[in-house]
Amino acid sequence: MKKELGKWLMDIAKYTMTAVILTSIFGEFSQKWVIYAGGALTVACTLGWGLYLLRDKDKDKKEVE
Repeated sequence: MKKELGKWLMDIAKYTMTAVILTSIFGEFSQKWVIYAGGALTVACTLGWGLYLLRDKDKDKKEVE
């Protein structure tokens, strides 16, 4: 279950990055930094959370021993 949620969150990060890029290209905004900052924060959070859920706990335990 955690691995599927992790994969889903990584997909959300990819879609968000695509949306930010397309919005910046085609959008007429006076403050593009707001879109970049919000998009970067969203991508970092969802990607980080997704990678955290995908990590292999058994492998981490073997490395500690």
